[in-house]
Amino acid sequence: MAKDKIVLAYSGGLDTSVILKWLKETYDAEIIAFTADIGQKEELDGLEEKALATGASKVYIDDLREEFAQDFINPMFQAGALYEGQYLLGTSIARPLIAKRMVDIARAEGAIAIAHGATGKGNDQVRFELTAAALAPEISVIAPWRLESFREQFPGRAEMIAYAEKHGIPVQASASKPYSMDRNLLHISFESGMLEDPWFDASADENRDMYVLSVSPEEAPDQAEYIELTFESGIATAINGESLSPLGVMDKLNELGGKHGIGRVDMVENRFVGMKSRGVYETPGGTILFTAHRKIESLTMDREVMHLRDSLISKYSTLVYNGFWFAPERLALQALVAESQKNVTGVVRLKLYKGNVIGAGVKSPVSLYNPDIATMEADPTQAYDQGDATGFIRLNALRLKVSSGVEQSRK
Repeated sequence: MAKDKIVLAYSGGLDTSVILKWLKETYDAEIIAFTADIGQKEELDGLEEKALATGASKVYIDDLREEFAQDFINPMFQAGALYEGQYLLGTSIARPLIAKRMVDIARAEGAIAIAHGATGKGNDQVRFELTAAALAPEISVIAPWRLESFREQFPGRAEMIAYAEKHGIPVQASASKPYSMDRNLLHISFESGMLEDPWFDASADENRDMYVLSVSPEEAPDQAEYIELTFESGIATAINGESLSPLGVMDKLNELGGKHGIGRVDMVENRFVGMKSRGVYETPGGTILFTAHRKIESLTMDREVMHLRDSLISKYSTLVYNGFWFAPERLALQALVAESQKNVTGVVRLKLYKGNVIGAGVKSPVSLYNPDIATMEADPTQAYDQGDATGFIRLNALRLKVSSGVEQSRK
């Protein structure tokens, strides 16, 4: 009889390597390992061989970088998403893409379930499973870290290392690893270990080796660098006049941002599951893109459209952070965002210098800025009569005067 199939989100690290073997034994199933190439670089080296050596019957390593940039990063940046005022959602936005592809593979392979190595304390479990629920409610999800039998067998990292050694699982792991790291095209996140102390200074010179994508601002060049980003309908399409794909834009901006020490964030955030957690992030290219996008919007977006979209940023960001990328409310908000971006077209000039992204000019063929109207000199168009402001102010002041009168009468 053919065995049941389970598709596992596989990174090749200690946790998912142990989980692959454990799933195969516990469920007597055929395990199909899936790794999404979303910009992990050298972390993908040797993954297929590792998965097969650990017991996978089949391995998928799919290059999803262009799709990630075009269909996930770009729409999110059009929305101006920023979680709790600091986090550019680098990990959050990757999970729905990974889960989407897992579902596709599960259907193609006739698998009964998908599985992941996310813990029961984190956000990723929610993101994976809400995506699966939205796209393939008929497929079951196995989350080993939420199973008591798994936690009893592996109460700590030492037990997982011993299990790997016993079964000849080819992983490199240390019981004293100081932090965990997750990398993709948009960012790298660091958490746990020494970073669980919010007083620990992750920016100190002695911790510089932790960072991967960027130099420290202190080590960045002493000479500023100017760049120009071209936007079409809210999407960056060229850098310094060179047309690039969405992936090409992110790769180039990561290179430029990393060189100048841009995009480091150290924050304590509120997880969806209820606890606070401390994370350190490197988002060099995303930080440049976020700043440039906001600047071209300032020139080309209608005031009320911008303010309406801005009023929804917190809601949109929370939906992405919490895993509701494929929920109807996020899709509805995205339709509004897409409409708001139709005229967000033009060129932004920026100066990159020691961790800073500084605006240095903006222009657009559909600019809403009219220097003749905005000038402090005589208005040649006579489009604005300063005397009109008297009635404008008087009408807006009316309710304030009435309210003040009521308050005065009470005294």
